[in-house]
Amino acid sequence: MLTLPSIWNVLITTLVFIVAAWYVRRFLQEQGIPKGFARGLLVFMVAYLCSWLSGMAVDFIQEKIEGPQAATKIDLSLPVELSL
Repeated sequence: MLTLPSIWNVLITTLVFIVAAWYVRRFLQEQGIPKGFARGLLVFMVAYLCSWLSGMAVDFIQEKIEGPQAATKIDLSLPVELSL
C-alpha cells in the first residue's frame, strides 16, 4: 500500500541533500578533481544516499514515537451512472 511521507521526512531529507551536496562538492574541489559529468554524478549520488538514509532514520524514529501507521488505500474507481 501507499504511505505518504511525513512533512518532517520531506523537510529533513531536503536539508540533508543540500548540505551533503555542498560538502561533497567542496571536498572534491579541495582534492583538485575537475568539474564534469562524472563529478556531478558522484555529488548527486552521495547526496541522494545521505538524504535517503536520513529519510529512513526519520521514518524509524517517527514509528517508534507514534507507532506504526496504517497504510492508505485510495479508491480509484469512477462512479458510473447509466441513464436511458
